Amino acid sequence: MVKKELIKASLMEDKVLCENCDEARELYNISRFGEIKRKKLELSLIEAFYLMEKEKIVVLDGRNKPMSHESYMKKAKKREPNFWIRYSVFSDFRDRGYIIKTALKFGADFRVYDRGVKPGEDHAKWVVFPVSEGNTLTWHEFSAKNRVAHSTKKRLLLGIVDAEGDVVYYETRWIRP
Repeated sequence: MVKKELIKASLMEDKVLCENCDEARELYNISRFGEIKRKKLELSLIEAFYLMEKEKIVVLDGRNKPMSHESYMKKAKKREPNFWIRYSVFSDFRDRGYIIKTALKFGADFRVYDRGVKPGEDHAKWVVFPVSEGNTLTWHEFSAKNRVAHSTKKRLLLGIVDAEGDVVYYETRWIRP
């Protein structure tokens, strides 16, 4: 069995830029990873780490040497302090067959599309807020998250991540008595 060549990518501050190749465009076209910008696939730090773990890409450092998972994680955590919690939710959804994208313009961490739906074909079904199991949310914070979901016509999911990286989801919504 011939091992497939990994897509080469470079870490650029808070994103990862893939080489201009058909395999990189295929990641976008089939699975909707990242965004195509100036004919290159641009990935978020979380998407790139997921693809590193799935052995689809190799991220090169400034000396053009492959980065280890540990060194990549260290750099990613410097850029995003909540990286591991967010990554746990992202990878859980991807492993379950959902497309999950950032939702910063909605005021949430992620938006999630129902299985079989690609961004652009229909709207996301949920907005997701990853939370560490040890953290607490005030009623004000919880209400704000619920308002974001309601105002964007999406369902609210709280992804509670435990110490092992396992995720439990709670869906909430407004109910009129």
